[in-house]
Amino acid sequence: MDKELLKQIPAVDKLLSDEDIKKFSSEIAPQYIVEIIRKKLDEFRKEVIENQLPQVFDLDVPKYLKTIIVDELKSIVEPYFRYAINGLGVILHTGLGRAPLSPQLATVAYNIARNYSRLQIDDEGLRDDRYKKINKLLQVITGCEAGIIVNNNAGATFLILSALAKGKEVIVSRGQLIEIGGSFRLPEIMNLSGAVLKEVGTTNRTHLKDYENAITENTAIIMRVHQSNFRILGFTHQVELEELVNLGRKYQIPVVDDLGSGALIDFSKYGLPKEPLVQESIKTGADLVCFSGDKLIGGPQCGFIIGKKVLIDKIKKHPLARTLRCDKFTNALCEATLKIFLKPEEIIIKEHSVTSILLKPISKIKKQANWLYRKLKGEFKNSLQVEVRAEQSEIGGGSLSTEQLPTYAVAIKPQAGSSVDLARKLRRYQVPIFGRLKDDWLLLDFRTIFEGEEKIIFQAFKEILGS
Repeated sequence: MDKELLKQIPAVDKLLSDEDIKKFSSEIAPQYIVEIIRKKLDEFRKEVIENQLPQVFDLDVPKYLKTIIVDELKSIVEPYFRYAINGLGVILHTGLGRAPLSPQLATVAYNIARNYSRLQIDDEGLRDDRYKKINKLLQVITGCEAGIIVNNNAGATFLILSALAKGKEVIVSRGQLIEIGGSFRLPEIMNLSGAVLKEVGTTNRTHLKDYENAITENTAIIMRVHQSNFRILGFTHQVELEELVNLGRKYQIPVVDDLGSGALIDFSKYGLPKEPLVQESIKTGADLVCFSGDKLIGGPQCGFIIGKKVLIDKIKKHPLARTLRCDKFTNALCEATLKIFLKPEEIIIKEHSVTSILLKPISKIKKQANWLYRKLKGEFKNSLQVEVRAEQSEIGGGSLSTEQLPTYAVAIKPQAGSSVDLARKLRRYQVPIFGRLKDDWLLLDFRTIFEGEEKIIFQAFKEILGS
């Protein structure tokens, strides 16, 4: 322990009077600033006593402490949830909020935020059903009898199992016992719901007779889970939904189709792999279908449950439905998103953000990349190596999991310093800019960079490299 360092620790009052710290007093009340200062001083004392000071420690103790206190105050007042630029090339990136919402939803969010809004009250001033409008839109778009939304698709699955299968058996193929993001596993969700998992078949092959042989008096649900975030190839066999529906009708057991991402547009028409359509599941006869709202649907985080009205009504009455229900913002943004899908498909492609990114013309991607290349090459010819490269983008979000899309990226390498350091500085820019590192180069993928954002990126380089 270096006692001399402890002696150099400034008093709280002295730090409070520092101009760089005082400027935060308009955003943070004095008592909170005092507590933050005391906490940082206590942490420093502990590091000194335990000989655990960071390697970057500045021997000027007051200067060092002032720096870490100012950094802490900045981190508190600066918004964490803010606009960022996605140069990673992953369209549905969980860390960057998954689906970018379509532009017209900004007006909806603004109006809901600044005013009172109608959530569940009718024209007569009486309490109404908050699911009513979304239910109507889902009926039109998917052909279902009824539908509701909850906080996400894992919540949708949990609610279905809790409401319809608590203490009873749910039959699922072993090849469909998936793990979704954040290490949440379907068997664990089933266990928490009180349902009894009954696995059938093998990882790669499950037959109709496996399902039928597993049916007992205690069977509540036959469940199909779409493998949206992986693929099993080779010697495989899965039972088609139509076969499961016929089996369910034979034994009067509801069939639930968990689609994961869910899709309302047939992307195979545009050269992408076939993703199960929500409408097809309903048409085939699934009693319930659940899917995400913030992936291929391109809306806010939510989970849809659609299907037979008698089952939806039972689910709506379950106590967990209130626990998992969505707030006014999600309901409003979900409504606005679904209304896009009422339009002709050629308009959807233009107005729907996720679809427009998936189908973004490669010529447009290259044009954006070339613009930034020329600007960086002209401005920083002595300090940066810059190239335009043909690359591959990912869809992400557990959607079309094996598919990659052609793209163009601007590859950047500093003449001095590292690409890792440059990437870090871009992430810390006032508009955080995220790119991917590959072989000591920083790549900015223009499939996921919106038109006009290349100008923000260029300005960021001017400010970062200029300083």
